[in-house]
Amino acid sequence: MSESALTDAVLRALAEPQRRRILRLVRDEELTAGRIAEQFTISPQAVSQHLRVLKDAGLLRERREGTRRLYAIRPEAVEPVREFLEELWPSSLQRLKRIVEGDREAGR
Repeated sequence: MSESALTDAVLRALAEPQRRRILRLVRDEELTAGRIAEQFTISPQAVSQHLRVLKDAGLLRERREGTRRLYAIRPEAVEPVREFLEELWPSSLQRLKRIVEGDREAGR
């Protein structure tokens, strides 16, 4: 998958609030799909679909332990998104600087 396609997949996965909640749940510890599903009012099948989207986007790592599947966050997966946002940030700072400096000159 190209870096652009990976960034798009991560952004699409993060756009859904339930998926962001799942990532918060597995941020500090591995959890089974059942333990994750217990935290939601949606069906276990819906949670499973969210897990699949997060895994396909590279945001989750799945580890099998016997018949159980344990999920943990892959923080490195957001790196392409971070890089994309950093590309945008400098131009925003430059615009802010021009506005502030323009206001200072207008106030003289």
